[in-house]
Amino acid sequence: MFSEELEKISWEKTTNDIYSKTAADVEAALHKEYLDVEDFKALISPAAQPYLEVMARLSQQYTLQRFGKTISMFVPLYITNSCTNFCIYCGFNHNNPMSRIILTEEEIVNEYKAIKKLAPFENLLLVTGENPAKAGVPYIERALQLAKPYFSNLQIEVMPLKAEEYERLTHSGLNGVICFQETYNKANYNIYHPKGMKSKFDWRVNAFDRMGQAGVHKIGMGVLIGLEDWRTDITMMAYHLRYLQKHYWKTKYSVNFPRMRPSEGHFQPNVVMSDRELAQVTFAMRIFDHDVDISYSTRESAQFRNNMATLGVTTMSAESKTEPGGYFTYPQSLEQFHVSDERTAVQVERDLKALGREPVWKDWDESFDRKAQQAV
Repeated sequence: MFSEELEKISWEKTTNDIYSKTAADVEAALHKEYLDVEDFKALISPAAQPYLEVMARLSQQYTLQRFGKTISMFVPLYITNSCTNFCIYCGFNHNNPMSRIILTEEEIVNEYKAIKKLAPFENLLLVTGENPAKAGVPYIERALQLAKPYFSNLQIEVMPLKAEEYERLTHSGLNGVICFQETYNKANYNIYHPKGMKSKFDWRVNAFDRMGQAGVHKIGMGVLIGLEDWRTDITMMAYHLRYLQKHYWKTKYSVNFPRMRPSEGHFQPNVVMSDRELAQVTFAMRIFDHDVDISYSTRESAQFRNNMATLGVTTMSAESKTEPGGYFTYPQSLEQFHVSDERTAVQVERDLKALGREPVWKDWDESFDRKAQQAV
């Protein structure tokens, strides 16, 4: 399990390593085709900032080689904001006085129908708060089953599950799982997650192992930018990515770098990442791993997302609602966080095409996976 590997990696030493990197280290990394985590540290270090244009060109080159000019489009659907956690930065915090919603089957289907009217979305991400007693595996399973007539690719962002539960959900159409570790700084983790199942650091960080053991087709990773030093946190995620690729090599991976947005909790970020720094870490990740899917959500502005669509980003959400039932049933309910890019899906598609990019609404089908397995 990765928690055991993480014990061998010092947060303090990793931080010192990053900030001690030199221009020579950056140049050495830029001249390699296959990078290790030490090279990644150099590329996200302050020493790499003068090399941003070089990194952008390399990132663009590798992205075009592996992904062409396509941008995979997806849409998130929050089906409940009921949550038993007390994360101090989250709008769904159990302490926040708000109406808790768990969509019924009829309401879920109404949301699916409303989403299909926005654009030809085939990639759906189901999102929940963490309340296993009221919206646990059976509830998620049923939502997946109801989604199958409407969408080809189904992913979830829910509480960490057991390996056998992930495996169970794959039989109901589950293709991918996204889970944000939020921060890899175990010493400070419980400052932000004081109570609830999410307060159990090892259970959460080892969820990715359980996804791999269950044979989940695609695993999405991320840290929340605003809690701890972002350079160190993302380096820990790079260590984690390499570990998962070694142990679960049949699985595909995606990464995300969500910057903290305003929420009901009114939490003030401890650190702020600039647009230039987000661009740097995006380029660094693409140079570090040519094949990993890099995803940007509507947390980011339209202008910034447009710029990055040509330089390294390969997946984007569009017309996202971060409140449960936000597309049809409860359009005015409380958001988990406020989005920045408020364009419609049609507008996002238009802008991407103007940039020479091709939005892809469907890029995976269960039949593709069956054919690949038969070929092996």
